Amino acid sequence: MKLKELLSGVDIVRTTADPELEIGGISYDSRKTEPGDLFVAIRGFETDGHRYIAKALEKGAAAVLCEEQPEQDACPYVMAKDSRLALALCSCTLFGHPASEMRMIGVTGTSGKTSVTTLLKDVLEKTRGAKVGLIGTIGIQIGTEFLPSEHTTPESYELQKLFRRMADEGCSHVVMEVSSHALQLQRVAGFRFHTAVYTNLSQDHLDFHGNMENYAEAKRLLFSRCDTACVNLDDDWARFMIQDHACPVIGFGLSEEAQLRAENARLMPDRVCFDTVYEGRRFASELKIPGTFSVSNALSVMAAALSEGISPEESSEALKTAHGVKGRLESVPTDGNYHLLIDYSHKPDALEKVLKSLRPVTTGRLICVFGCGGDRDRLKRPLMGAISGKNADLSILTSDNPRTEDPEAIIDEIEAGIRDTGADYIRICDRVEAIHRAIDMAQDGDVILLAGKGHENYQIIGHTKRHMDEVEIVRDYILERKARTKT
Repeated sequence: MKLKELLSGVDIVRTTADPELEIGGISYDSRKTEPGDLFVAIRGFETDGHRYIAKALEKGAAAVLCEEQPEQDACPYVMAKDSRLALALCSCTLFGHPASEMRMIGVTGTSGKTSVTTLLKDVLEKTRGAKVGLIGTIGIQIGTEFLPSEHTTPESYELQKLFRRMADEGCSHVVMEVSSHALQLQRVAGFRFHTAVYTNLSQDHLDFHGNMENYAEAKRLLFSRCDTACVNLDDDWARFMIQDHACPVIGFGLSEEAQLRAENARLMPDRVCFDTVYEGRRFASELKIPGTFSVSNALSVMAAALSEGISPEESSEALKTAHGVKGRLESVPTDGNYHLLIDYSHKPDALEKVLKSLRPVTTGRLICVFGCGGDRDRLKRPLMGAISGKNADLSILTSDNPRTEDPEAIIDEIEAGIRDTGADYIRICDRVEAIHRAIDMAQDGDVILLAGKGHENYQIIGHTKRHMDEVEIVRDYILERKARTKT
């Protein structure tokens, strides 16, 4: 492809490169640059791509796209105002704008994105026989094929490459989680979403955004790039998200003003049941995932499906047979009359919602085992401690992914929040040992929540990712207990 074609739509400051130059591909990592590539220098959090221009040229880059003039003499370059945006636009062009060949559905919000996207994929497949591509926290799916993913929303080049593959393999829809990072860093620039869904907003990623207003502004970008917005009207930031946007809005929630509304919610240990009200019609709905937030997640799915031409009755019926998402209030078999659930709730709002949802269905004690990730937002640690202290009968403070931080120091910061609540808690830094202790302490009617890891089957200590699957840990320890009992 000629350079001038690849740069279509890019805001160019100046260039020394021949517009007729043939470009074979795009790279933004000098280690992956191949002869004939356009190397895009983007500024990252740990390093700056401009520092690696020389290495990219050594590996055969035909030209460089950058934000500042390269130091290398006679280097053919294109200077753009925003190289991240340019990377997204060039990637769209390189892969032939694959998003235009499918129905694009984006879901944003602090909590619920993974559950909503997974359930929506299921509804589209059941009601329309669609082949659906899914992109999110727990990985990537193309129909039934599963691929691993390092980010909730991949970098724009990988994203467009995925879209191309999905379109070529017959996907009619793409359902994807859209993170605030992806929106602010231009990963989803260059295409529109047919449907955008907003779930909720609570404190998270403030180490990146600085404050809640900036965080909300980043999320809000999605609704300037969609044809229909589906918005949770129960959330305080809902109206801010759609302010000044002219697209049609489907409001959902528990409030009377919601176009798609839930009433008479009934909580059970293994599901939620409620009445759905839409345009004067009322019908029974059910989702086999416990917790009050499951009502909101179900409404999110029904609203998005409605935007895609699927009636709420159809999507409600499909949800009745839907399975939960791995690591999202996943129930694990135990050896007694107690329940053990694994959930990815690693943020203050998510942990509070899960604990409050479990309280009404807990006849014994509610035991919460959790920690906080290292090298991440430190402000949430005491908040998480306070939330567990106020909502659980017993908290076991332990490690999550400590990364390069001292895990005991992380627990100190969690403890600062729980100490003032006067709640019962113990510290066990080793997460496996903490899980074992919770199981040993369990009595009839108790509910144990292992919070924070969810679907993850690893723990990151230092820079090393070590295998650790909580389902396996629980299963193996219960088998060990049974063996000890027999002897």
